[in-house]
Amino acid sequence: MSYKFLLTGLLLFNILAGAQNAKVTFLVFTYKLDDSISVYITGNDKQLGKWAPSRIKLNKEEENRWKIELSFPRGTKLEYKFTLGGWKREALTDKRETPGNTDLVVEKDTSVSVTIKYWGSGESRTNPFHGQITGDVKYHRNFPGRGLLPRDIIVWLPPSYEKDKLKRYPVLYAHDGQNLFDPSTSSIGIDWQLDETTDSLIRQGKIREIIIVGIYNSPQRMKEYYTGDTGETYLRFVVKELKPFIDKTYRTLPDRKNTATMGSSAGGLVSFMLVWQYNEIFSKAACLSPAFFIRGLDYITPVLKSKKKRDFKIYIDCGGTGLDSILLTGIEKMLKALKEKGYKDETNFSWFFDKTGEHNEQNWAKRVWRPLEYLYGVK
Repeated sequence: MSYKFLLTGLLLFNILAGAQNAKVTFLVFTYKLDDSISVYITGNDKQLGKWAPSRIKLNKEEENRWKIELSFPRGTKLEYKFTLGGWKREALTDKRETPGNTDLVVEKDTSVSVTIKYWGSGESRTNPFHGQITGDVKYHRNFPGRGLLPRDIIVWLPPSYEKDKLKRYPVLYAHDGQNLFDPSTSSIGIDWQLDETTDSLIRQGKIREIIIVGIYNSPQRMKEYYTGDTGETYLRFVVKELKPFIDKTYRTLPDRKNTATMGSSAGGLVSFMLVWQYNEIFSKAACLSPAFFIRGLDYITPVLKSKKKRDFKIYIDCGGTGLDSILLTGIEKMLKALKEKGYKDETNFSWFFDKTGEHNEQNWAKRVWRPLEYLYGVK
């Protein structure tokens, strides 16, 4: 092969590779900021910092103009926000409210121009919903786990817990615990409102009284909630370390019939894994926007290959926009696999699709009543 031919081939490769990408220019116009303050973009893509609020800084072009140019493969679905370096200082709407994520499908070279009038103050964020934590909660700080980083555990107790000292309760183990009850600890300042929703459904007589154990995530979240050695270690931690502690410390109904788990995104996957791999311990799961099949991750095949028949009730849902629209393919594959293995719709699993739903806490809060009623509904 001649040197000239090699150079020509490399040039052609670069041209073709470049044609598969599109440039996105983000422009932010805002009132004058202090010289020590910078504007950041954060979102679901690696180039957007994977939701780290102070990783991707825009370039200051003028006193009130910030800019960054990024290149993405065509067809990439982005979700993003702007901050001043932290979630307590993210961009607000013109009504000074916390907005949802902005969606963008990269199809061609695009320029996005945004004018931001208001930013979070940096003080403790006001809950965009009403109230803080509803009900009685207990904290277990820096709870250890073999082979894992320590994490906080928050336990939400039902209304009658302190009144009826003889009563025992089912337990729901929920992942990403800091995002469930308290907006001040949530990663984006909006919580699931799991406390308000559960309390309301109980008082209306629509569901049984339950204890909810919120398991905070750690910096190793993605490894803990996915398949692999760390994921298996996390499953064992929940089953063999955390559950025995909860059963010893609180008045629980410890049998499998009264033990359930819940999570969203990767937390939705690990919830399914707990029921599938530890079906003798967990009989119920709620998987909101679960990541069953995406970017090399495949939990469909283990389900199809399994010869063991399991007994469970699993709630599965998904939105139709942003990242949820990407996860939908894997969810449909999982629903098909469950049917092929003989599991029955509504008996073993329940499926809900929210066409306009997004992949965030605000949307999970809107529909979390559905899995609660499916798993704990009072007929």
